Amino acid sequence: MISLSGLNPPQRLACEIIDGPLLILAGAGSGKTRTITYRIAHMVDNLKISPKNILGISFTNKAASEMRERVKTLLKKKSQGITLCTFHSLGLHILKKEITHLGYSSQFTIYDQSDQMAIIRDALKNYNAEKNFDKTIIASKISRLKNNGMTPEDFASSSYFHPDDAEDIAVEYCYRFYQDKLKFFNAIDFDDILLLTVKLFKNHPEIAASYSKIFKYIMIDEYQDTNALQFHLVLALTLTHSNLCVVGDDDQSIYAFRGADITNILQFEKHFKNAQIIKLEENYRSTNPILKLANNVIKKSKSRRDKTLWSNKESEIIPYLWSTGDSDHEASEVISEIVRYQSEGGHLGDIAVLYRSNTQAPLFEEQLKMCDVPYLLYGGQKFYEKKEIKDLMAYLAVIHNPSDEISLRRILNVPHRGIGTATLEKYAQYSRENNNSLFYSLKNNPHLAEGRQIPITDFVTLILRFQKIFQDKILPEALSHLIEEIKYLDFIKEEHHKNPKQAERRQQDIMFFMESAKRFSDIRKEHATLASFVEKLILQDNQDTQNENEDKDIRQNRVSLMTLHSAKGLEFEIVYLVGMEEELLPHKRAVKEGNDLDEERRLAYVGITRAKDQLIMTYCKKRKIYGKDIPRHPSRFLMEARGEMLFIEQDRNSFGHLAPDQIEAYKKNFFLDLLEQDV
Repeated sequence: MISLSGLNPPQRLACEIIDGPLLILAGAGSGKTRTITYRIAHMVDNLKISPKNILGISFTNKAASEMRERVKTLLKKKSQGITLCTFHSLGLHILKKEITHLGYSSQFTIYDQSDQMAIIRDALKNYNAEKNFDKTIIASKISRLKNNGMTPEDFASSSYFHPDDAEDIAVEYCYRFYQDKLKFFNAIDFDDILLLTVKLFKNHPEIAASYSKIFKYIMIDEYQDTNALQFHLVLALTLTHSNLCVVGDDDQSIYAFRGADITNILQFEKHFKNAQIIKLEENYRSTNPILKLANNVIKKSKSRRDKTLWSNKESEIIPYLWSTGDSDHEASEVISEIVRYQSEGGHLGDIAVLYRSNTQAPLFEEQLKMCDVPYLLYGGQKFYEKKEIKDLMAYLAVIHNPSDEISLRRILNVPHRGIGTATLEKYAQYSRENNNSLFYSLKNNPHLAEGRQIPITDFVTLILRFQKIFQDKILPEALSHLIEEIKYLDFIKEEHHKNPKQAERRQQDIMFFMESAKRFSDIRKEHATLASFVEKLILQDNQDTQNENEDKDIRQNRVSLMTLHSAKGLEFEIVYLVGMEEELLPHKRAVKEGNDLDEERRLAYVGITRAKDQLIMTYCKKRKIYGKDIPRHPSRFLMEARGEMLFIEQDRNSFGHLAPDQIEAYKKNFFLDLLEQDV
């Protein structure tokens, strides 16, 4: 029997309510993962619910993996059969079985962002408007349409489409072109995973009902981040029952730019009748002074569910706000304090520097380098976005699905085979005229190469041979054989012969990629197929892929630099929340438009609640913008909550020697000065 006695009363109640719709409002640091895992364990071990009937959905592979490990620890072998995955993993699982109902082959490829851009670039060329429109903006608009559940046809007939708007016309054309190309290549993109799953359920309600009968008990984490497609997927999965438990915090809804719809959590009772609501307000992460500040900041939000975080962690250390002269001074003060902490034996992994925009990072990086302080910058190039890794992934994609023209174009002359652009375009033209895939044309018409027949034939033979090798050999052996066969390590060495260190780093990345395949094979055993490995690579999310090839122990002894969006879900003993000023947080775009201020406020709240023991915020009195020194003012979010923090001017070192009554007098005078500013 699983005991729930270690949970607090609201957590325990959340575990015990199993039937019907349930909303668990889980404030930051309130033990939601512990609650979810004990709820699952209670269902299986105490209530004898079949593991096969339980579905748990999270937003990242990392979160899903953590949940699986915790459930396994509680249930041991009884956890087998429980489905704990991401929305996209679930959609992909369904599509692999059912996508033929939508006219695709089950051997489809998933295109990443660079593959998408290649097709959109072709679409704009075909539209004779390559110079008139930004392909990145077009791609973003197509992604937004997909996340709202809109097909090209839906968009053209919707109120969002303006026939007099040149950009809307271009988006509509490119969207149609893009989807037609994907279908021809037997490929889908990341957004299609959910779009096509919802389309499948809409067109075939009997399929939706069959999955709803399998997953009789559904739990969804981070529900405040769900978009329109995910909401409709949830509706389809609850067709035959109403046993839906969602966990989330509307105060941490910060992904509207990705299509997240906060009304999904705010209107849960309207969507699911007779819903029960439980609040988890006890925070196990932060001290009470930090939580008081967080509560004061977020309570001004216009649309939110009332909740107040509290903690048993008392502390005399209250949040600081440092007033600095300019951005150079700001970075210098923060890094000087970090150096002092390190010199006193402090662990650098305790510290995070958080900021609203990536443009704020370089000055802090520069200071860290000057002081020889190791750090980890989140948001840099991801492992699976590196050229050599994308080359190998393209090989695997073509071996898995030869119709994948984007991947085929990437590797046709990598390593060099003497197959130039002219030859490639000749085959591409032939493919278009005969409505065949590019690989089919290469395979059946080597004579078109005019002197390049042997390289073309050798390439086709290579792909066909490795289709069999990946079937006959275990995954890591087949991958190693492929890399050796195409002499890819030698190719890297030749490509970077002028920079041996860079060549060595890239070769190490290849070795790590091979190790990744081995680990995958060791875990998945007989299920470690080429198709499942390619699927795993595509579904990697940002947190999973961030510097995955670095040693964890080394990574832990570094200062973390990241945006507030990247920091969600993380926690640190000490947080430096920099640039807490108007036009940074809230961002100037939100201030100008006036409609995203609540999301900016939630972003500040997320930043504040990352801190466990100490929170130091900074703002500059002036910043250099376009070469001019522009006066700056503290963020309105802090001004509204100013009674809960300690303000410190530049001469902060002497401040610690003031008596309590002197500190209060200082704060009072400082507030009067601030209030005179036009914030």
